[in-house]
Amino acid sequence: MTTAASNIRTTLEMIKIEHTLFALPFAFLGALLAARGFTPRGLPTWWQALWITLAMVGARSAAMAFNRIADRDYDAANPRTRSRAIPAGLLSVSFVWAFTLASAALFFVAAGALNRLTLLLSPVALASVLFYSYTKRFTSLSHLALGWCLAIAPTGAWVAVRGHVDSAVPLLLSLVVLLWTAGFDVLYACQDFDFDRAAGLRSIPARLGVARALWVSRALHAGAFAALVGLYFLTGLGWPALAGVLATGALLIYQHSLVRADDLSRLNAAFFTTNAFVSVILLATFGGAVFLTRF
Repeated sequence: MTTAASNIRTTLEMIKIEHTLFALPFAFLGALLAARGFTPRGLPTWWQALWITLAMVGARSAAMAFNRIADRDYDAANPRTRSRAIPAGLLSVSFVWAFTLASAALFFVAAGALNRLTLLLSPVALASVLFYSYTKRFTSLSHLALGWCLAIAPTGAWVAVRGHVDSAVPLLLSLVVLLWTAGFDVLYACQDFDFDRAAGLRSIPARLGVARALWVSRALHAGAFAALVGLYFLTGLGWPALAGVLATGALLIYQHSLVRADDLSRLNAAFFTTNAFVSVILLATFGGAVFLTRF
């Protein structure tokens, strides 16, 4: 029993369960926007919120655990990642497979508990997040593939509440998430520039070099900001949402000020701290505006 508990704890550390914070706020925001003017109270039900949360946790946990299985040989060869649980011998591949399958089962159960369409679309969503693990083997656009995986969350939550997509709002929010995620993933990949080239893995930094990759990241984040401005005007949520737009723009600028082609020492601060703030700020401001417009 102690061993099983220890393995679960190590697995949760391996998949960085706390980084669910990146995507979960966007799912909640998608649900809040969907409920606005649709449900009697203008809010998702507690049951919807619970099942959306469990679906997100299940899908992300399955994706991250599967990624560690798929990349275990690369992780063992990369000095930055060889201390991860599988290459370090802290977890067996069979145990991580069992965790992956259990997480996928949780996702399917949660999707089925929401409505028929979420259940029908759940295999597409799960296939997307699992397939991402292989994209670096054949395309430099793997960053956009990761963006797609996270972008599923807000539109999926909209479908969870309404049962269909009947507005451009969730699609525009998903575009924000896609471009924002791809932009920060390009930044993150800069630290593996040398290893990716040597191992034959594809990424924008490996293909274009770090300096040009930073410009690609900036362009992606500029696109995300433009889409966010469009979302602000489309939703008409007033000054709280505008505050979120401005704060997000400031954070994106700050993130890029931390990283230079000849100095990646502050990359972790740019990647983890700043990005966690972006999703929470947008939930607080756009979501807060939804609450205010109910009265």
